[in-house]
Amino acid sequence: MKKATFAILLSGALVSTTALAFHCPVDVKKIDAALAKNPSISASQLATVKELRDSGEANHKAGKHQEAVDELAKAMAILGIK
Repeated sequence: MKKATFAILLSGALVSTTALAFHCPVDVKKIDAALAKNPSISASQLATVKELRDSGEANHKAGKHQEAVDELAKAMAILGIK
């Protein structure tokens, strides 16, 4: 019984990590599309969005998917992307 429970928990963790991994590139594309439309945000906000986007992409490539998702979510919030 314990082995089955462990297997279920492990597979759930792997699935959630994989889901986060595939989520990052989609968010980067959304941010890039929004930036291409010259959003009405301040220069400071624009710099922050670009920094968060680049950091999120780098974290994704480094396998740090939760950090990537968090940073990309902050960038999307500034841009008003849902």
